Parts: sequence; C-alpha cells; structure tokens
Amino acid sequence: MSDSNEPSTKFTRRGWLAGTLAASMGSSVHPASASSRSSQDVPQSTHSHSIVSENQHEGASDWQLTRVRVAKSPEGGLGFRSPWIEGYCSRQSVVAGDSIEFMVSTNPPQEFSIEIFRMGFYGGRGARLMTRLGPFQGKVQPDPDIGENRIRECRWEPSTSLRIPMDWTSGVYLGRLTTQPHERDESYWQSYVVFIVRDERPADILFQCSDNTWQAYNRWPDRFSLYDDGIEEWYWGPDVAVSFDRPYGRYRQIYENPQTQGSGEFLCWEFPLAYWLEKHGYDVTYCSNSDMLTPDRGLSCKTFLSVGHDEYWDVRQYHTVREIIDRGVNALFLTGNAVNGVTPFTSNATGRPNRTITRVGRFGGLAAQGVESKYEFSSTGPDEGLLMGARNVSPVNGGGDWTVSKADHWMFSETGLRNGDSIPGLVGWEYHGAPADIPGLEVVAEGTALRGGVEPQHWTATIYPGPKNNFVFNAATIFWAQGLSSPPGHMLPWSHWSRPHGPDSRVQQVTHNLLRRSLGNGQK
Repeated sequence: MSDSNEPSTKFTRRGWLAGTLAASMGSSVHPASASSRSSQDVPQSTHSHSIVSENQHEGASDWQLTRVRVAKSPEGGLGFRSPWIEGYCSRQSVVAGDSIEFMVSTNPPQEFSIEIFRMGFYGGRGARLMTRLGPFQGKVQPDPDIGENRIRECRWEPSTSLRIPMDWTSGVYLGRLTTQPHERDESYWQSYVVFIVRDERPADILFQCSDNTWQAYNRWPDRFSLYDDGIEEWYWGPDVAVSFDRPYGRYRQIYENPQTQGSGEFLCWEFPLAYWLEKHGYDVTYCSNSDMLTPDRGLSCKTFLSVGHDEYWDVRQYHTVREIIDRGVNALFLTGNAVNGVTPFTSNATGRPNRTITRVGRFGGLAAQGVESKYEFSSTGPDEGLLMGARNVSPVNGGGDWTVSKADHWMFSETGLRNGDSIPGLVGWEYHGAPADIPGLEVVAEGTALRGGVEPQHWTATIYPGPKNNFVFNAATIFWAQGLSSPPGHMLPWSHWSRPHGPDSRVQQVTHNLLRRSLGNGQK
C-alpha cells in the first residue's frame, strides 16, 4: 500500500497516477455542509445515530468512473465485461473488524490502484473517500469454465485484502479500480467492485440491498445470467445458476449506464434512496439479501426496506420478513416485481456459503391468480401478495403514472394530492398488480401501465396493518427512488416509452410520512 507522491520533476507511471488521484480526490473535496439539512428533517432516534455524524465528513468530488471500456461480444456488438480491469469481492457484506478480499484481473497485465468510497449524502457529493490501496501489479486471471447449470464461478487469486476499520459506518461501499498508464498519452481504465459494510446495532431503518437481482441479470463474461440458457434470448426457466464469484458486467436491461461496470444495479435503482435518507438524517443501516436468511437483523430495527429491483429471494428471506412483520417491524416495499423468483443460496466450490443462487421456481402469487408457467419448476414459494400486499403480474414491462385513489389517507398528508392526481412516469419499468385478500388492506394508488408501451395492465399500491400497530406499504414500482433524489452522476431511465421525471416533492413527502409513522414520529 502506498499513498506517497513521486517527485513531479521525474515522470513515473506510479507517480503520475498518484499525483492525479491526490489532485482529484484530496485537494478538491470540501466539508459536507451541515446547513444543507434542516434540524426538523432529522427524526429523533432512540438509538446511537452514526449517520448524521458520518455525513459531516468531507465528500469526494471525484468518485465516478471516467474511462470505461467494454469489450465486444463474441457474437458481435457491445459486450458486458471490461477485461482491461475488472474485479469482484470475496463477500457480499462484511462487518467492521473482519477482512474482505479483492480479486482483480488486468488484461494486459499492468499496475492498478483501488480507492474505497462509502456512498451517502456528504453535503451533496454522494460519497466519501475512505482509503486508497496500492499500487499493485496486476495480472490476467483465468476465465472460469462453464459449470453445472451454466454457472461461471471465478477462482481468482486475491490481489489484496482489507480489514474493515472499526469506525467504518454501515453502508454500501464502492472500490474504484484504476489502471496506471506507462506513458502520459496512454489511457487509464476504470471499473468498480461493490460490497456492503453491515453492523449489528439497533437502528431505525434496515435498508436491504437487492444484490441477488443484480447478480441474476449479470451476464459476465458474456450471456451467462439467470436469463441465459444458451438458446433463448430471455429464458425464465430452471437449471440456471449464477455466482457472486465474478465481476459485475455492464447493466443489460433497459438503458445504458456506464457507472454499472462493476457496481451491479445499486447506482441505478437504490442509491437515490440511500442518498435521500442520509441527507435527511434517518438512522439507517444496510444489509445484503444474504443477511436476511434469519430474522435476527430485522428484529433489531423498526422498519425494513425492500428497495428498487428486488426480484429474487431465497424462501428463507420470505419467512424472515414475515416473522419480523408479525413481531411488529414495519415493512416498506419501495419496489416493483419484488419477491418474484425463488433462488435458494448455496455455497461456492470452496465451501463459502451463500455465493451461488439458482432459479428453482416462482413465488405463489401468479399461481394464486391462475397464471401458468411454460416451464416446469421444482418449487413454488409462498404467495408474495400476502407479504407485500399486492401480487406480481406476468409478463411485466411497462410504464405509467402513479395515480392517487385514497387521498384522505395519512400518508398523503401535506402533499396536496387529491384523488385522481398523478405523478408522471413514476410507475415502471416493473410493478405489482392485483391486491391480496388481507384484512384491513387499502388500495392507496392504482392505474394503468402500458406494457411494452402499448398494452394496458393494471397496477396497485397498497398498505395494510400489521398485528402490533405496525404496517406494510407496497409502492408498486421500481422507480419509487427516482422521485426522491438525483445524486451526482445519476441517470434517469427511459423504458417502454415512459420515463420518471426525477425528484418530486410529493413522493418525498409521502416517503417522509411513511417513515415518520413507522418510527413513531408521525401523526396518529
């Protein structure tokens, strides 16, 4: 590990990059502005409130990817991987005090560095530089063979490891990988690795990242996702598996976003919520899908969040969330097409648990509606509608306006919304359909999404009471977080001839109302 700068009078590849990083990451950052938050925004937490103090640290002015290069697909056109520099982490999440390994490949072999950023608000900068690692001598690491169920599981040698400092706050962390050029006129290349630092402290809000779904759609190295059987373009059947032991390739669904190289789908669908929560001082802690296989973590928090594109769950996650709701935890599904595919975790080839997911079936909402699959699955999960409040629909891809149908509900307090008012483009690109038969359930918003941009399909947003004065809300759209904030580098999507407009004060107020009620600070 080296942080020193070589003398500027003598050019070296190591010194050139060190000087560049120091200029872009060190001297150009400014303290986070406390004045950008109002004290009335910050809920009164009953727990140790590390998020407010964490966001007083300096924000990084340069944490995004600049030079992103993607190889061509063997079948022609743009591929998914960046062989010039790409990597992955040994764990989805890690606690402070434990170590995480970074596996990196550079082709051709060349030196590289790693900068670790925690993602948050930080006075509007969006990230904080935590540490720099390297430079390291890179090498070409081997592509894995195609294994059972078309899995591509890398067994790369660690390039370095990092013991997480005890004072690192729970959050989503990006490691920016940057090659070091040999000459001034030679380009550097960049990509990310992503991991979550979790903790075990009681917190108000538990933010579950949707990393199972990031991995399900990951085609690295080329056409090896849960949707690739080697024959169909969008396969939705059994006998396919994916591994967390491989880099995240370019995002392959509804739009081009170069920031997804190595970062999964976090920056697309989840970061606007994390940025907004931390801006307003909410007491939030983070976890991966794999951290919700037992109820322990959720029971130490007041509110559970399912975020963005949270499509693939292990059945144990379902039972965990069911239990924490039954025991009084609130749940907000700020998602669409959530809890849809049954993907049990298994160990990797070395025995490390929860590093492989395999699609074995669907959750039971579609079957409850009489929708049959053309594929034969070995498993059907419980009815997701009885957990979230509304069931999935199939096929589902489209967009529409989020239209209020119960404006007198407390969640719409101080929004100015009336029945029939709409928030343009907020529904998409996937959503939830018919409400489940749950005592006390209310449909608070509903309308028509145009599947494929032309075919009408009904969606519903719902809320129902839990057994201990808690509640469960279903926003019925992947795009909910798009209405909360637009962090640095954020790209709004455009899909199926519809698009959200970005931050909307009404979406922000509804979310405040839901969270404040869930934390015991709302109007009764």
